[in-house]
Amino acid sequence: MIYIAHRGNINGPIPEKENHPDYIMNAVKQGFDVEIDVRYLNNKFYLGHDIPQYEVEESFLKNQLFWHHAKNIEALFQLNEMQPNFMVNCFYHNIDDCVLTSGGYIWTYPGILSLCGQSIAVLPEIIKENYDISHAGGICSDYIEEYQKDLSFKLTT
Repeated sequence: MIYIAHRGNINGPIPEKENHPDYIMNAVKQGFDVEIDVRYLNNKFYLGHDIPQYEVEESFLKNQLFWHHAKNIEALFQLNEMQPNFMVNCFYHNIDDCVLTSGGYIWTYPGILSLCGQSIAVLPEIIKENYDISHAGGICSDYIEEYQKDLSFKLTT
């Protein structure tokens, strides 16, 4: 099972820290993969979910533990250009039920019930119904530390 910290979150969302390079590296130091939101604008890479917040060098993005969520098509193209010299696991999606990452994983929208060993169950904590993620190959969550302890974790509020 691959455990992926959504935007660097480990024990719940902290919007003011999400996608900050230090926050991301803290999650990596704690042993987690990290989903990061990447944009490419004016020949520069930026991290940030809704807007480009943190400028980063291409070298920062070359981390095998990162799952690069390209937030614009230019980012997807630029991330793809890093290959074959460096395997970048990246993807782009809008309203799709699932997308195939460049690393061969199926990044699934929250609640998609057909999970397999190559699926990443995204934000399972937001699904209120019974959602069996035990067959997924990985989990991307704001509460990833809880899922690492117990796959049946659910938010109580």
